[in-house]
Amino acid sequence: MAAHLKRRVYEEFSKVVQVSHEEAPAKKLRLSKPSKSAALHIDLCKASNSTDALQYLLQFARKPVEAESVEGVIRILLEHYYKETDNSVRLKIASLLGLLSKTQGFSCDCIVDEAINTLNNEKSHQVVAQLMDTLLVIGSHLPENTAIRQKLIEVACKHLSDTYFGVRNKCLELLGCLGTVDTPLNKASEGQGSVAAMVRDVQSVISDYFADQDPRVRTAAIKAMLQLHERGMKIHQIIYEQACRLLSDDYEQVRSAAVQMVWVLSQLYPESIVPIPSSNEEIRLVDDSFGKISHMVSDGSWMVRVQAAKTLGSMLQVSPQFLEQTLDKKLMSDLRRKRTAHERAKELYTSGEFSSGRKWADDAPKERLDTNAVNLIASGACGAFVHGLEDEMYEVRIAAVEALSLLAQSSPSFAEKCLDFLVDMFNDEIEEVRLQSIHVLREISTNITLREDQLDTVLAVLEDSSRDIREALHELLCYTNVSTKECIQLALLELLKNLNKYPTDRNSVWKCLKFLGLRHPTLVLPLVPELLSTHPYFDTPEPDMDDPAYIAVLVLVFNAAKSCPTMPALFSDHTFRHYAYLSDSLSHLVPALRLPGRKQASSLDQPGSTSGCGSVESAQMFLQQSLNRVNTIQNLDTPGSQDLLDFTIRDLQRLGELQTELAGAADFCATFLRCQLLLMKALQDKLWNMAVPLCLKQNAMATAAARQILEETYKLEFVYSGLESRQVATVHHVRLQAKALQLVLMARARRGLDPLITSCEKFLHEVESFQRLFLAELPHFQDSFAGRLLELLPRLSSCKPVELVKILQSTLRQSSMLQLHLPEQIHRATATIIEPTGESDNPLRFTSGLVAALDIDATLEHVQDPQSRVKVQVVYPDGQAHVIQPKPGDFRKPGPHRHRLITQVYLSHTAWTEPCQMEVRLLLAYSSSSSSSSKPSWSNSTDALPPPEAATEGTIPFSKAVKVFIMPKPARR
Repeated sequence: MAAHLKRRVYEEFSKVVQVSHEEAPAKKLRLSKPSKSAALHIDLCKASNSTDALQYLLQFARKPVEAESVEGVIRILLEHYYKETDNSVRLKIASLLGLLSKTQGFSCDCIVDEAINTLNNEKSHQVVAQLMDTLLVIGSHLPENTAIRQKLIEVACKHLSDTYFGVRNKCLELLGCLGTVDTPLNKASEGQGSVAAMVRDVQSVISDYFADQDPRVRTAAIKAMLQLHERGMKIHQIIYEQACRLLSDDYEQVRSAAVQMVWVLSQLYPESIVPIPSSNEEIRLVDDSFGKISHMVSDGSWMVRVQAAKTLGSMLQVSPQFLEQTLDKKLMSDLRRKRTAHERAKELYTSGEFSSGRKWADDAPKERLDTNAVNLIASGACGAFVHGLEDEMYEVRIAAVEALSLLAQSSPSFAEKCLDFLVDMFNDEIEEVRLQSIHVLREISTNITLREDQLDTVLAVLEDSSRDIREALHELLCYTNVSTKECIQLALLELLKNLNKYPTDRNSVWKCLKFLGLRHPTLVLPLVPELLSTHPYFDTPEPDMDDPAYIAVLVLVFNAAKSCPTMPALFSDHTFRHYAYLSDSLSHLVPALRLPGRKQASSLDQPGSTSGCGSVESAQMFLQQSLNRVNTIQNLDTPGSQDLLDFTIRDLQRLGELQTELAGAADFCATFLRCQLLLMKALQDKLWNMAVPLCLKQNAMATAAARQILEETYKLEFVYSGLESRQVATVHHVRLQAKALQLVLMARARRGLDPLITSCEKFLHEVESFQRLFLAELPHFQDSFAGRLLELLPRLSSCKPVELVKILQSTLRQSSMLQLHLPEQIHRATATIIEPTGESDNPLRFTSGLVAALDIDATLEHVQDPQSRVKVQVVYPDGQAHVIQPKPGDFRKPGPHRHRLITQVYLSHTAWTEPCQMEVRLLLAYSSSSSSSSKPSWSNSTDALPPPEAATEGTIPFSKAVKVFIMPKPARR
C-alpha cells in the first residue's frame, strides 16, 4: 500500500513538473558585439605612459570599425587627446580621426566643431598639419554642405600664416579641394592681433604663395590651383605671368608643376595677346607658352624635360612658324623681328643723310642689342625637338618622339619636316626608342612619301636582331609611300635579305610585299621582266615554287597586277600556273585576277569573297532563315526533326567557310544546334521504354552525348565573344538539360542512394543558381525545361530523390526546343600556329634528360585577356601531356582584337630509338562560377552535402595541332 502511494505521488509530481516546463516561456538569447569604444577606453586607461598608448592606438588602427561604433570611438579618442601631452600620440589620434571619418555610413559633420577646437588649441606644427588633413577628409565627404565648407575654408586661411611648411601645404590643398569662385574669403592680416576683413578671391589667396620662401609650399600652391582647374573652375589669366616666372625656379618640383600650369592657361586662353618683354611686339598666348615650355626641354632635370616634351605634343593650336622652329637650331634673325625694305628706306630718308664711307661704322644701328633679351621666341624653342631627340636620357627621347607624332598628325607640313629626324631615331641605341619611332612613323605615314636616301636608312633596321623591331618595320612598309621604282627595287632586295637571314619572318615579309604591290602598281610594272626573269625571245627556266624568295616576288607582282591590267601580258606560261597554285594555297596574300585569254578562278570561287555567296546582307538573311526553319520544331520528339537539324548544321558550317564576316555567328549556331541534336538522340523512345538491364549500350551512348553537350556549352560560352545576356542564359539552359540527363542516367545505373542524394542536391543548387544569375531573362524561358523546373522548385526541394529523377525524366522528354536569337556580332576566338610549321622532316635532336627549346609563334584573334587564358599544350608520343603558361611579356598586340604570341617551350624526355612526332596546340582556359544555396529537406545531416565549388575550370583546344619531330638521344658516358 505504501509502495503504491509513493508511485502515485511520484507520477503526480512528474506531471506537475512537465506542465511547468511546457508553460515556462523559452528564454531568448540576445547576441551583441563587444563595443569598440569600450575596448579602446579600457586599453587607453591601462596605458601607463605615452609609448604604451601609442602601441594600443597602432593595434587599434589595424582592426575594422563598424559604422555604428565610429562616433563612440571618436569620443574616446578626443577625450584622450585633451589629456595627452606627447606629440606623437596626439599625431596618431589626429590621423585616426581622418581614417574613421572615411567609414561608410558615418556622418562626419558631427565632429567638425571639435576638430576645429582641437586645432585652435594645438601648439605642435606637425599635429596641426595632421588635423588640417583630417578636416580635408571631412570636407571631401561633405561637398554639399556649404556652411561646413565655408567654415573649413576660413580655418585654412587663418593657418596659412603658420611658420611650418606642412601646415601651409595642407591649407593650400584644402583651398584647392574646397574653394569656389563665388565664395569670398576673409583673410586675417598678418602681424596683427585683430582680424581685418579682406574680401579676396580663392585664386588670389593661393597665387600669393607662388612666391613662398619654401619650394614645397610653392609646389603645393601650383597644385592647389591645378586642383581648382580640375574641379571646373576657370583660372584667371593674370596668373600666367607668375607661372612663367616659376619656370626658372631653383627646384625641379616647382618647375614641373609650373609647366602644367602654363599649359593649362595656354589651353584656356590660346588667342589672348600678351606683350613680349623689352619689345613693342605682341604675341598669342599659346605661342608664347609654347616657346617657354620648349625652353624647358633643355632643363637640368630629366623629369622636367620628359614632362615638357610630353606637354608640347598636346599644344595643337600653336602657329606653324613656331612649330617648325623647334626643328631648327638656328635662331631667328638674332631673335629680332626683321624690318621690311620699305621701313628701312623710310628710316634712311627721314634721317636726311646716307653713309659717306669716310667715317668708320657711321651707318651702325643706333640702338644696342641685348643678347640676353628674347624678343620674339624663347631661345629654347629653337631646336627644342632636336635637343629632345638627342637627349642623354632615353625617357626624354621617347617623350620627344611621341610629341612629334601628335603634332605631325595635325600638321602635314610639319610631318614632312620632321621625317628626317624620326628616321634618324631608327639608329638609336635603345630598342624601345627605335620601336617607338617606327610606330610613330607608321601613324603619320599617310602624310609622307619616303625618298630613296630615307628609305635606305629605314631598311637598314631590317638587320636588327630584335624580332619586334623587324615586324614593326614590316608593318611600317605596308603603309608607306615611296617615290621611285628604285625604291621598290631597294625595298624588295632588303626584304629578301631579311628573309634569307631570318626565315621565321616569312609571313611578315610576304604580307609587307603584298601591300607594297597594292600601293605602287605603276612602279612595279617596269620591274616585272627583271623580277620574273622573262625574256621576249628565249624561254627561261621555271623557278622553284618551294623557294620563299620566289613566292615573295610573286606576291608583290600579283598584287600590283590587280590595279594594272597591262601587267599580265608580261607573264610567262609558268607564271599563270604559279598564280593558280598560290591563289589556292595562299589565298590571303594573292588577290583574284581576271587574266586575259585564260579561264582563271573567278571571284566567285575565292574563299572569303563577298560575291561567292552573295553579299553580307544576303548571307545574314540565309542565316536567319535557317534559324527560323529550325524554330518550327516544337518538340524534341518531332518526326523528321533530326534530319532537319543535320541539314541546317551542314549549311551553317559551309556558310561560315564562305563568308568570313559571319563565320563566328554561323559556327555558334551550328554548335548550338549540334547540342540540341545530341540531346534529341539521347532522349529517343527506344532508350526509355525498355527495361534498364536491356539498354546498357544505349545508356552508354546517352552518357557520352551528355558529356559532349557539356563540353560544347563551355565552348559556346567562353570561345565566342560578343554574346548578350540572353544568349549566355540559353547556353546555361542547355547545360542544365545535360546535367539533368546525367542525373537521370546515374539513377538508372543504380549505384547507391548516397551518391544519388549528393547529385540531386548539387543539381538543385544549379537550378537555383540559374534562377539567380538570369533573373531578368526568365520570362523567355517560361515554357522551357528550366521554366517548368522553377515552377516545381518548392516541390523538388522537399521530395525524395527517386521522385525527383522521375520528374526530371518526364520534363526532359516533354520540353520544347529553345529558340536562338543572335546578337549583332559574334566572333570566335581562333589561333593559328605559324611556327613550328610541322612540315620539316629533320627531327629536333637533344640529349635525353636535358631540355630543348622549341620556338612558338602564333596569331590570336578575338581572344579576351590572353595573358591569363592562353596556354600551350605539348603531347608526347607516349601520351604524356604538359601544359605551359606563357609569360605576359610573350604577348604583343599588333592591332585591335589581334594578339601575337612569341614564346619558347622547353621539351625533355627519355631516350628513344627513332624520331617520333609530338603535338603542339594552344588551349583556352576558362572558369565557370557556380554557387550553392540552402540544403534540401530530405538530407538530415550535412555530411553528404558536397563542398561548395568556387568554379568549374577547364581548357578548350582552339588551334589545330602541329606535329613536330623530336629525337632524344642517349647521353654519352
